[in-house]
Formats: sequence, C-alpha cells, structure tokens
Amino acid sequence: MKRITIDPITRLEGHGKIEIFLKEDGEVENVYFQVPELRGFEKFIEGRPAEEIPHIVTKICGVCPGCHHMASGKAVDAAFGVVPTPTAVKIRDLFYMAHFVHSHIAHFYALGAPDFVVGPTAPKAERNILGVIGKVGVEIGTEVIKQRRIAQEIQALLGGHQTHVMLNIPGGVRKGLTEEQRADIEVKAKGFVEFAKFSLKVFEDVVLANKDYVDIILNGPYKLNLYSMGLVDENNKVNFYDGKVRVVDQDGNEHCKYGPREYRDFVAERVEPWSYLKFPYLKKVGWKGLVDGKDSGVYHATPLSRLNASDGMATPLAQIEYEKMYQILGGKPVQNTLAMHWARLIELLYSAEHCLELAQDTSITGQDLRTPITKIVGEGVGIVEAQRGTLTHHYWTDEKGMITKANIIVGTTNNNAAICMSIKKAAQGFIKKGVTVDDGILNLVEMAFRAYDPCFSCATHSLPGKMPMILNVRNDKGELLQQVKRNHTT
Repeated sequence: MKRITIDPITRLEGHGKIEIFLKEDGEVENVYFQVPELRGFEKFIEGRPAEEIPHIVTKICGVCPGCHHMASGKAVDAAFGVVPTPTAVKIRDLFYMAHFVHSHIAHFYALGAPDFVVGPTAPKAERNILGVIGKVGVEIGTEVIKQRRIAQEIQALLGGHQTHVMLNIPGGVRKGLTEEQRADIEVKAKGFVEFAKFSLKVFEDVVLANKDYVDIILNGPYKLNLYSMGLVDENNKVNFYDGKVRVVDQDGNEHCKYGPREYRDFVAERVEPWSYLKFPYLKKVGWKGLVDGKDSGVYHATPLSRLNASDGMATPLAQIEYEKMYQILGGKPVQNTLAMHWARLIELLYSAEHCLELAQDTSITGQDLRTPITKIVGEGVGIVEAQRGTLTHHYWTDEKGMITKANIIVGTTNNNAAICMSIKKAAQGFIKKGVTVDDGILNLVEMAFRAYDPCFSCATHSLPGKMPMILNVRNDKGELLQQVKRNHTT
C-alpha cells in the first residue's frame, strides 16, 4: 500500500501532518490526521487559586488567548456565584469584539486567502500573505496590517496586553475606560466596519466572480452532512460572548439548546488512541464513528455552523450579508466546507459593528466595575464562541476556591471529527487512479482543514498513554543514520 505524507501541514496554528494511504489501483483507502503536540492545562491548573486561572490559560495559545481568558473568567464567576456588573460585561464584550476582528482578518488574508487570491494550485512559494499582497497591491496589504494592529492595541488597552490578558477578575474587570479612550475606540471601530465591508467586496470580486471557485465550493468534495452548533442570544441571533448553545440538525431544525451548566447532558467526549485530540459528539445521537448524517452525533462548530444555528445576525449590515449568503447558496443550513470563509467575513462585519455599538454606548465608561464575592459555589462553567468554535471551560474548586479539577472543550476539538472526515473526503475526491499527485493536489486536500481555521495547540487535551513515535537521527548532510520506532504496545 502506497503512502503519501503531507508533513508539515501549512497555514494553521500548531503542528500536524496528514497520512494518505492508497490502494493498489491508486484510489484513496484511508486518511489519518495527526497532531504531534500536547497541552495539559487541565492538569496544570489543579491546585491553583481559581482567580488566577483566567490569566494562566491565556498561555494555552498565542492566537486565541482572549477566548480562553473570557471562557475562564465566566467559569470563575460561576464558581464564585457572582454576576459581573453591566459595565464590566460591556468592557469584556468590547475587548472580545476587537479580539475577533484581529483574528478573523489574520485568517482570511494570511491563511485562507492565498488559496483563492493566489490560486489553490499556484506554486507553493506564492501561496502566502506576500503572494496575496502581490495580487491585491501593497496599499491593501498595508491596510490589513494596520487594522490588525489597531485591534491589538484595543486589546492591550483593555486587557493590559494583547496576548497575556489580565482583564477579568471574579465578578468584573480590573479597570474601566475613560471618555477619551471610548471616543478613540469609536473612531477605530468605524474603521473596522469599513474594512470588513471592503473584505466582503474582495471575496465577492475574487471568489464569487470566479466560476471555477464557486464550482469547487458548491460541487467539489468539500461537503459534510452534519449538525451545526453555535451560541445564540435570547432571540436566537449570533452572540460570541454570552447566551445559550443551540444545535440544529441537517434540515435546520433545533436539536437542542442548553445553558453552560447543562453541556454535559448534551455533549460527550471520546478518546482514540491515535490522537491527542478528543472527539466530542452529541450525546443523545451517539457516536457512530467518523461518518456524517442524522444518525451520527458528529457536529461542527465553526463560523458557518454558528450562522446555521442562528436565526440571523444581531447587527444590520451583517444581517444583510447573512441573507445574501444563504440566498446565493440555496438556503439554510449550508454544509459546504469552503463557505466557512464567507461566513467568517460576515462574522468580521458583525464583530466590527458590535464593537462600534459598544464604543458608542457612553455608559461603558461607568465606574461600577466589579460585583463583590460573598460565597464560593465550588463549580462553574463558562462558554463563549472562540473564532474556531464553541469553547467551554468547566472548573471544580474546594471550599477555599482552589481548583481541584478542570475540563476544557476547545473550538477545534469540537471540529476534530469533522476535520478528519473533510480531509479524507477531499483526498478521495482529488486523488484518483491515473492522477499525478503534485503539490497543487495536496494543497487542495489541505484546504479541507484550513477552512476550519484550526488551532491545534489549543485543542490537544487527550492523554491516551503511549503515542506512536518515530525518531529519525540524521547527520549534517541530512542522511538517515538511525530510526527508532514506538507503537501503541511497545
């Protein structure tokens, strides 16, 4: 049996590889997706004071530290039985919208856009952010960097640092906003809205205007029939910071809707011996393996699934784009994997609009920043939408507020089964008998996972025991001197 290895996979956060096994006739037999790294934060934080955890978990990942900070902060609030003040919630939400703006810009222009702006089968050396700038112009490239920088500056202002965030404390936030700072953020948020509108126009001009790209999105091997998960407000509109988790089935009907403390009634986690990533699934449907359909509990939690699970966007311009996408793609829900890029840009516009709404609310400069702690409940769950999917932090404490146990389900972990299935389907769609498997073909396979914007540093939480390992020892010329292997049983 022939093996094709993509190692390392590219344009993602973290490290991974894809192993493709071919039959004798050249057709794809199976595909394995492996991530050779581990984050053990559930164990690291045991024995630590709960109020320290929102600051520790930002170190899980340098790409989405704000997501872990927010989910952790909400879990700690719940563990102490305290509800943050309205002003504190608005400041947290403002920080979070800036966090979404900077992350969604980064994924579209640096990680996703090279496949469309430069071309999916363009030379590897050109499929990167520099290749995108070469196509769209230095002025636009400069604006991309500028808007991301501004979003990072807002995060640093509110959180003390854009990565090592120190904003949340139990029941509130560390510091407030001055009127001068609020007015400055308002101006910057207006720039976010214009840039988001521009980015959607780029997508329309480059992707939607290209019949070949539209054909790949609609008719290529990038489609799975899955349940869709996303956080919604009381009106079932998309919300990133707060609300209930809603899951809809393949026909768009509500499967379940639950609050943070109820998540274990609806989501279970499965461990496989060949991966550090767990495999969450819908508990009431059950685990049927890596298959799709209503009888399989596999779901996806992505920008597209959030839109599928909602009844619309909570801001006007994003709502217009939401309606446009579903009209063009044939109605809800959409299951085309590459449409995640389009949904992500709609979310960018929503984040920018909501950032502006919050900045224009003069009450956000109030000084009532924290609700006092009067008790320790001993258990708390916090759920937010990370850029990569629904993020859950669940903590247990003793009577002194020290962490005794923790469970974290990351956005990419929610998507683990779907990513594995998407990669296999893409490989089977493009690698056929008689087809020369070149770098362009392999990039088309990689595009299947890239649409999920995966963050594998965040997502690796399983400890299955001894993992398969291959150690290669090479000399200074790159020649293999020795190879040592370990499998599951040795």
